Amino acid sequence: MLEIFIIAFCLYFAFNIYTSFMQIGYIKNAKNLKPIILDASKYLEAADYSIEKEKLAICSSFYDFILFIFWIGFGLSFLDSLVQIDSFWLKAVVFVDLFIIINWFLTLPFELYSTFKLNKKYGFSNMTPALFIKDTIKTGVLFLVFGSIVIAGISFIINSFSAWWIWGFAFIFAVIILINMLYPVIRDKMFDKFEKLKDKELEAKIENLLDGVGFKSSGVFSVDASKRDNRLNAYFGGLGSTKRVVLFDTLVEKLSHNELLAVLGHELGHFKNGDIIKNIGIMGVVMFVFFAIFGNLPDELFLGLSLNNEPYAIIAVFMIFSPILSFFLMPLISMISRHNEYAADEFGSNLSTKEDLVSALLKLANENKSFPLSHPIYIFFYYSHPPLVERFKELGYDVHAMDLKSALKGEFNVE
Repeated sequence: MLEIFIIAFCLYFAFNIYTSFMQIGYIKNAKNLKPIILDASKYLEAADYSIEKEKLAICSSFYDFILFIFWIGFGLSFLDSLVQIDSFWLKAVVFVDLFIIINWFLTLPFELYSTFKLNKKYGFSNMTPALFIKDTIKTGVLFLVFGSIVIAGISFIINSFSAWWIWGFAFIFAVIILINMLYPVIRDKMFDKFEKLKDKELEAKIENLLDGVGFKSSGVFSVDASKRDNRLNAYFGGLGSTKRVVLFDTLVEKLSHNELLAVLGHELGHFKNGDIIKNIGIMGVVMFVFFAIFGNLPDELFLGLSLNNEPYAIIAVFMIFSPILSFFLMPLISMISRHNEYAADEFGSNLSTKEDLVSALLKLANENKSFPLSHPIYIFFYYSHPPLVERFKELGYDVHAMDLKSALKGEFNVE
């Protein structure tokens, strides 16, 4: 059984490397084409950024493969020999916490390079060492407190029920729903500064937009995202009474009122089309499959890793091998997501105008330096959103015939 998982991981690793190399080659060729969607300088810069990200991803994949060999070869068994605790749930907490912390330290160089070298080079990251340390400490405290409680809970379920994977699925699924509900509150209290919009005219327009589609929220907020990153974004956070509209301060600064409303209209399209419920349902099905597989692993697999078939080992094996299943399920999930994005674009353009939505997407692409072209295989596996070229085509615009300067001002005609 262990051999099957090792072969699957090798295939996962090889395909990751293959798709990255294909993407790099594709972008290098596309870089020489006439710029679309982005202005000429940003087109070249976005291409270079995408290539460097893929090169970093290749290095990271090789490093992850080495870590994989380390853990299944002797790392897990060595950690097991260090954690000699009789209590099954306490051993699981200590073992899994140490496993996660060690992994974090070993992969920290890639995070530091991406944040302080790559993203600063291309004008994205505003992160300071002090803020990075502060964020890391807060995240670590949250993990050690709440993560340990979750590990203890799932350990109790594994040890108490023969068909533990059914109850374990229900428990973890409920935890994920709770996290999504509390996410904006946690971000507000510990990481970001949420403020009511100072632009009362914009706030009134957004409230009217929300009321028009029956979306009830706890308010519209601006968040000081620019202290970490210059990219533009917005999201609907929370569930139930914690739902709120969150606009990055960078987005409020760069987009006009109509463009902001068009972006929010797109997000409301997901709400009206039931995509949030659908995504929760898909996540639930995927998780159920994962738990069904990892809840019925034979003892031979654990013997091959020199571990006992106990809660601590089951959780660690789940964490090591679940990315493989996620990767091979990704194309189906991405395909569904891309379909939903087209429908949300249509809804959003009907709430505002196609011109406002296209203009907003153009500004987002230019400010975020998102290279508009990718290899078809790369799109198939990794793109949760359709390429902008295809999104514009569905909205009735040909990017190859578009005057970018005029389009960024909202001055263009539907074909």
